[in-house]
Amino acid sequence: MCYATAGYPDRSKSLELLRGLEDEGADVVEIGVPFSDPIADGPIIQESSQRALAGGMNLDLTLELVSRASLGIPVVLFTYLNPLLAAGDDVLDRAAGAGIDGILVTDLPLGADPERERWLGESELAFIRLVAPTTPVERMEEIARTGSGFVYLISRLGVTGMQRELSAGLDATVRRLRSVTDLPVCVGFGVSSPEQAAAIGKIADGVVVGSALMRAAGESVEAALGLARTLRSALNAGAADG
Repeated sequence: MCYATAGYPDRSKSLELLRGLEDEGADVVEIGVPFSDPIADGPIIQESSQRALAGGMNLDLTLELVSRASLGIPVVLFTYLNPLLAAGDDVLDRAAGAGIDGILVTDLPLGADPERERWLGESELAFIRLVAPTTPVERMEEIARTGSGFVYLISRLGVTGMQRELSAGLDATVRRLRSVTDLPVCVGFGVSSPEQAAAIGKIADGVVVGSALMRAAGESVEAALGLARTLRSALNAGAADG
């Protein structure tokens, strides 16, 4: 699962990147809506968001970008709550019409706003819920029960960004989450290398890579697609070994 900030490095290259990620074997694309206060994101994605905002990108233009890309793989809208609320009550319908299949709201934890959670859960989009590694298993079950599509397991505490090593307890955390839900478990935050992706691929249903791709995209679209290619190869090799 490949994350890309909408409008980064610029609008035309963002479109090229989305289409290229599908060509290089991404199973799902997460499209990030640029936001002025991305509290869950580390410096790389923060910078990509600021550059996209400076180029005029917003949620409506993100939907237009997805529509133009016309991808043949699922697309998940990765957003904070404020841009979603500002876009109007019909935004979920417009998102579905543009080709969005699921939505992940980073700053809407379980129970924070039941009315908005129902709004999201009752739409035609899959409502992806986040689970932190420190979440008690009872709350894991409750979070997963209110979501659909898959569960996004955060690999470690903190914000998005690359890390040298995977968390030592990740395998056990995945097992705890699997014990309380039949939804696929996808792991993200901090995955930065093909080796890490392959390791996660052996214990989870999916792996999300974002900051490493955005750092590469800052160099060139070709660099980001080259990284995506090596990630796909590593996952394929790991699956064959398993």
